[in-house]
Amino acid sequence: MGKRRIDIVVIGCSAGGLNALQVLFKGFLRPLPVIVVVVCHSGSEVMDTFCDLLRRHAPMPVQEAEERTCPNPGQVYVAPAGYHLLFERDGRFALNVDERVEYSRPSIDVLFESAADVWGDRLVGVILTGANADGAHGLRCIRERGGISLVEDPASATVSTMPLAALEMAGADECLPLSGLAPLLESLCRQ
Repeated sequence: MGKRRIDIVVIGCSAGGLNALQVLFKGFLRPLPVIVVVVCHSGSEVMDTFCDLLRRHAPMPVQEAEERTCPNPGQVYVAPAGYHLLFERDGRFALNVDERVEYSRPSIDVLFESAADVWGDRLVGVILTGANADGAHGLRCIRERGGISLVEDPASATVSTMPLAALEMAGADECLPLSGLAPLLESLCRQ
């Protein structure tokens, strides 16, 4: 992976995702000095409670992403329910209601692909537990544009379908148990 500047971490998860994110965020010793963006297929139509539950474990502010806002380092942004979250060329958030991808909106693939286009090799993509293949194509895009790909070890995932699909389609720079991801992200984001 080598030393490089990282500006943003994008994280995708589905079934079991809230618990996985809580474990991941609890593992950060202090706020990450980068933008963190999360897409989780929560099944909820309102993400306020989801954000509240993440705030209890994250050492940084957690908020729902909003249209045309410019994300700031040291904060976690969560995709709103019912919208695809993506990046404009200028790095601002955009929301749309295009067709579902892998039965999902928000889609991990949509976020990851647009993040890869904007951030290139200054990006880390992370796939956690989940019950479908969303995120696999997006993770491949991240790798093709020079970004770093991390995948939760399917053996440690609550549901292994999503990590297995990501490994099959995209591979990974690192495939680690959930407990090993926070220390690795700390190291990558503080180089």
